Amino acid sequence: MAAGGLGSSLLLTAGITLAVGLCRSLARRRLRSPRRLRAFLLEMLGTFQVCACTSQLCRLGDLEPKPHTALTLTYGFTVLHGLTLPGSTCNPCGTLQPMWGGGMPLGTGGLQIGAQFAAAALARVFMRFVWSLEVAEPHFGALSQGCSHPMQTTELQAFCIELLFSVVFQLTALRMERVNPKYRVHLVALLITMLVYAGTILVAFLWDEILPRIS
Repeated sequence: MAAGGLGSSLLLTAGITLAVGLCRSLARRRLRSPRRLRAFLLEMLGTFQVCACTSQLCRLGDLEPKPHTALTLTYGFTVLHGLTLPGSTCNPCGTLQPMWGGGMPLGTGGLQIGAQFAAAALARVFMRFVWSLEVAEPHFGALSQGCSHPMQTTELQAFCIELLFSVVFQLTALRMERVNPKYRVHLVALLITMLVYAGTILVAFLWDEILPRIS
């Protein structure tokens, strides 16, 4: 993929981030009440940004040099989301944790999770529309590829790896709660980048060494 494809993708993500930021600012200023509606919109907008930008990031996974470019983009996008989406969870697991600990009412948590699923569906429709325009190189043939196996592993192994890394992430994130927010964003981004890199190595090992022996 040429550098022009990377540039157009970065412009797209910047446009999404800017639009979401403006909408969130308007929601805070205009929607003083009801508070539930404002909270729903803020969470939905934040999750939309994360899902849309992550979908675009997936289109850049094959950029050379591998995996340095993809890991750099992962770190950069995570820092971007952390700095531009304060107060938003953007993940059902992040909402369930305070609900389980009693720090968030059931109704508020359910509202957040509903906003997150609604935003994920909207982001999927939006990105499919953007890809259908094929205005940039990374979008060529994106819709015709369908649902692929970017991790090149089985569903069971992917589930186990995701579960393991989610536990590691949550436990580490709890340790970071007392860290200055200015530094916490970068620490979380570094942690996510490290887990992504470890996941690629683990998947490659399972795919090349373990699966051939049991198949």
